[in-house]
Amino acid sequence: MNIAVTTPMLPESVADATVVTWHKQAGEHVIKNENLVDLETDKVVLEVPAPETGVLKEILQPEGSVVTAQTPLANIQPGKTPAIKKTKAKKLATKKNKADNETKSLPPHASPSVRHQLHAKGLSEEDVAATGEKGRILKQDVEHGLKQTRSAPAGMPAHSFKAGEREERRVPMTRLRARIAERLQQVQQTAAILTTFNEVDMQAVITLRQQHKEQFAKTHGVKLGFMSFFIRAACEALKKFPEVNASIDGADIVYHGYYDIGVAVSTERGLVVPAIPNADQLSMANIEKQIIDFGQRAGSGKLTMEELTGGTFTISNGGVFGSLLSTPIINPPQSAILGMHKIEKRPVVVDDEVVVRPMMYLALSYDHRLIDGQQAVEFLVTIKKYIEDPAQILLSL
Repeated sequence: MNIAVTTPMLPESVADATVVTWHKQAGEHVIKNENLVDLETDKVVLEVPAPETGVLKEILQPEGSVVTAQTPLANIQPGKTPAIKKTKAKKLATKKNKADNETKSLPPHASPSVRHQLHAKGLSEEDVAATGEKGRILKQDVEHGLKQTRSAPAGMPAHSFKAGEREERRVPMTRLRARIAERLQQVQQTAAILTTFNEVDMQAVITLRQQHKEQFAKTHGVKLGFMSFFIRAACEALKKFPEVNASIDGADIVYHGYYDIGVAVSTERGLVVPAIPNADQLSMANIEKQIIDFGQRAGSGKLTMEELTGGTFTISNGGVFGSLLSTPIINPPQSAILGMHKIEKRPVVVDDEVVVRPMMYLALSYDHRLIDGQQAVEFLVTIKKYIEDPAQILLSL
């Protein structure tokens, strides 16, 4: 009797999911709890494990299908995975070589998720060498193809379009990209967004990091970055300006008595904003560990729905990409977002003397329906104060 593989129960805010990658094909042996297929929602990628060891008899939902909770995805015929005898090694090797030769003659093809990765890198399926079964393009093939493109002789185009041709390429949006577009359009249409700017002298933080970075890493097993300073500074500032930590719900204002700080993380699938719960109660080391964990799991789609929902305030660091100044967009239903930028040495006046200091522009975008201009400016000035004198963060001054 076959065992059905079904779509798991989806989070309350997710209506359906898209089948993006089958890791096994019909007729192949599978092991219990082995990941069979990836499902992409508008927030996370869900892995569906095999419920039993056996043979994957048939796939009911091919890649690209849209499914809901409990939708039958495939059928497994239970049974033990056969052992490979040594006497058959030679035959298997001969069969493998034959299969490899057949694979080489097949045109390369990619799953929707890998196809999106190709498009994001400016490549086509013909630009990379497929190493997967039956000509399947794997994610590592895309990275290898990108490296070859970068190492191409000067003057060669870094994409698949042919010179002189007016070619166009149309690819479907990923679920995450479509959701990002929807939310950004929504907040632009519903919120009264205004942005205020300031600049901060990063010398004190840089000096502190240089003095203690080796001991910090040795003690906590993680590097001391800039983000933990800004998260701690934001928590202290939010305590002084509760409106910035609040949100609008219909005709009500919801004030949050906790500080869940969202950290914008860029991935190949798009921008995600996991939140650090109770960030005001965490040490600098634990904040840094949480940020590293978010970055690693965001890249592989391992973030949970709980981590991607909620959040009372967000920090975005465009400086890691070289951005000198920007106007970040609020992450709804939050009411404000802090934008960090590139640290650049600039001449500034200190005690009536012109000196060169490592400066960073800060931007605070806020919903003017809830936050007045004076509150926004003073909030940003408070951030500046804490960063320029980080001892005040520890003392909660």
